[in-house]
Amino acid sequence: MSRLTEKARDGALKQVGTRPLRPDGIDKVTGRARFGADAVAPGMLVGKILRSPHAHARIKAIDTTKAEALSGVKAVITADDFGDVDESLTDTLHNIMAHGKALYEGHAVAAVAAVNMSVARQALKLIEVDYDVLPHVTDVEEAAQPDAPLIREDLLTVGVNPPATKPSNISARHEFGHGDVGKGFAEADIIVERTFRTEATHQGYIEPHSWLGSMGPDGQAELWGCTQGHYMVRDTCAGLLGIDVSKLRVTASEIGGGFGGKTTVFVEPVVLALSRKANRPVKITMSREEVFKATGPTSSSANRVKIGITKDGRITAADAELFYQGGAFPGSPVEFGAMAAFACYALENVRAVGWDVLANRPKQAAYRAPGAPMIVFAVESVIDELARRIDMDPVDFRLKNAPKEGDRSSYGPKFGPIGLIQTLEAAKAHPHYSAPLGPNQGRGIAAGFWFNFGGMTCSNINIGNDGTVTIAVGTPDIGGSRASMCLMAAEEFGIPYDRVKAIVADTSALGFNDVTDGSRVTFSSGYATIQSARAAIGEMCKRAAQIWGIPEEAVDWSDGHARPSGPNAGDFEPLSMAEIAASAARTGGPIAGHHEVNVDGAGVSFGVHIADVEIDPQTGRSTVTRYTVLQDAGKAIHPAYVEGQYQGGAVQGIGWALNEEYIYGEDGRLQNAGFLDYRMPVASDLPMIDTQIIEIPNEGHPYGVRGVGETPIVPPLGAIGNAVSQAIGLRVTETPMSPPRLLAMMSSYREAAE
Repeated sequence: MSRLTEKARDGALKQVGTRPLRPDGIDKVTGRARFGADAVAPGMLVGKILRSPHAHARIKAIDTTKAEALSGVKAVITADDFGDVDESLTDTLHNIMAHGKALYEGHAVAAVAAVNMSVARQALKLIEVDYDVLPHVTDVEEAAQPDAPLIREDLLTVGVNPPATKPSNISARHEFGHGDVGKGFAEADIIVERTFRTEATHQGYIEPHSWLGSMGPDGQAELWGCTQGHYMVRDTCAGLLGIDVSKLRVTASEIGGGFGGKTTVFVEPVVLALSRKANRPVKITMSREEVFKATGPTSSSANRVKIGITKDGRITAADAELFYQGGAFPGSPVEFGAMAAFACYALENVRAVGWDVLANRPKQAAYRAPGAPMIVFAVESVIDELARRIDMDPVDFRLKNAPKEGDRSSYGPKFGPIGLIQTLEAAKAHPHYSAPLGPNQGRGIAAGFWFNFGGMTCSNINIGNDGTVTIAVGTPDIGGSRASMCLMAAEEFGIPYDRVKAIVADTSALGFNDVTDGSRVTFSSGYATIQSARAAIGEMCKRAAQIWGIPEEAVDWSDGHARPSGPNAGDFEPLSMAEIAASAARTGGPIAGHHEVNVDGAGVSFGVHIADVEIDPQTGRSTVTRYTVLQDAGKAIHPAYVEGQYQGGAVQGIGWALNEEYIYGEDGRLQNAGFLDYRMPVASDLPMIDTQIIEIPNEGHPYGVRGVGETPIVPPLGAIGNAVSQAIGLRVTETPMSPPRLLAMMSSYREAAE
């Protein structure tokens, strides 16, 4: 059933779709905003973590005696300070503190709390760890081999038939698709099959992980820090430390970037364990090196893609096999990758098989549309090659095979109203697509997809005695969601935007809220906010009816006022929110609205990117000369934020495509754990990212919202790859497309031709 309101369907929204100033802007540019590292407490200790220098090593013994004896040290902890936990938390526990084996360079093996940083560092040097260094593997394809060093001796692959009986580094197999790919390839006139490889990249958030924790002898505890989900932090930490959820209160600070990388815990349980032992507050702030070595980047991958077409451009079959490493623990996003691989195409015969592989790297974490960019790079590259083989415009090729409402997706469900065709048509009509190219330049286009989801959400709305509105949500604001909540509430109440304020409440104030991820917050917290506003409006109508002495049903609400519903209801002047709120003490007490929901109907999202790239044939250097993002937003609540999401995702994808990578040495150690050696794009590397918002309303939301944060990072690898391939006349199959790699490709081609 459609939830779309009549106003949204008729385009009659007054506040939604405008561009007011962001509510957190002044605090952030003046330094008044408080981030994780800004938290302080009386008697606070400094925490530091000792990390493994080895990629893979058995821990034979840890001697903390000398560190504990050092003056100024208040607590030292190891794995022994954590008890048994629920099986679902075992991997999390073993990642935040090594149990028996160090599984990657940077794996935590002990931690100290001391009176200052100097003493804490000195104490770490006094901890003696006896390692038995083991063979290691960091490459995903090598890790998947049957003779690779085993990371877990008891890991049997699930999802295979017959069931696995021998341990390996492959934790799971996932398969999606339908039809008969063999039959489809038999009908094809042209088949292209290639293997593509992508390196791991980090989310690159500016703010390192930082947490302050306090736990008293009575078991009461508090945490303050940066996260994308403080309810997740509360529940996970409570489980790891064996305390009641109700005894732990978590407050989310402002966040200096997350992009998926702050959807799990790293130092939070360690902070609490140290505080419990020291009986004083403890704060840990990661260094940049620790962020690179010990928090989750995304997966590296190796992906084979095979697509067959007829001479007139119809896809007859598509097949893919994906290998993603998720670090030293199961849980790479290969399942999402397999689901997203061919989602931009309506196919009768399709199959995608994903393998989840362990390697001696840090446990991967989500990174915008987790799992999709790597495989879509491969698919969109093969699509581009096929279109050129039959001399067909790449956009026309995609339009010919694009899904529409009612088509079965490659991962199973049928699509509802979607906007891929409109987005492709907009791309073809965009001036960028037909602009002339210069020497050594190429133009690439790629499409991308993300599922989006809703999840558990809870919100409160309180009406102040002056008629202003405060919204409390439980989803940290990582992309402007507070402004969107204010706009949606203002729309419902019919009042100006500046009469509404949104805050992110701590875990004691609201029911459980899922993590801010999956492009869900504007959709789901927005839905809960709208319902809370409607509950508050209902209460205000009831209060107005009481004041007027008429039935509640005889009161309507419009433009910020309660009004008699008609002449028969009585002749009364409309009552404003301020007037109703001012009489609240006489009509029943405070006025509020509340809503909790596990909402579905998020609506999938499609985007199309156009990239122009120029290659220096002497150095292999790539310069992005023009870039355009087109994407279906359903309805842009605050268009400036939507454009910002499009631009941010594109920039991160461009960095992934051209320069970013985790570089490991033969010893299994990360060689570029800092921003000097890990090359992220900066403003001077990029042109202005042009954007175009397409709006095909999502029927699952009152205003038609679709999530917009994930999809923009999906097409860039393919768009850049296709542009570079056109510019150099060779198909690029690996990321990053760095100058040395491109120069080597061009040199090898020239030597072979001579």
